[in-house]
Amino acid sequence: MIDPELLAKLDELEAKVDKAYKAAESTRKYLFWTGVVTVALIVLPLIGLAFAIPSFMTNYVNPLNAATGNTTSTVNLLNSLGL
Repeated sequence: MIDPELLAKLDELEAKVDKAYKAAESTRKYLFWTGVVTVALIVLPLIGLAFAIPSFMTNYVNPLNAATGNTTSTVNLLNSLGL
């Protein structure tokens, strides 16, 4: 019924399609993990800095105020700077 030559070409084509599918899945997984690592190494530290910088500013500005005799609180100082 089906020509043996045609059947062989269909088998060859099926093998190529399977290889292409495996390559596409591999690329998809690679891009997914690249995104996860990017978020872990860039976005999460930026979120942490949003909490660490105000604490650092408080610890840095209060001794400076005490040393210079200023009684301005850190909150007022930051508000005057527009932060």
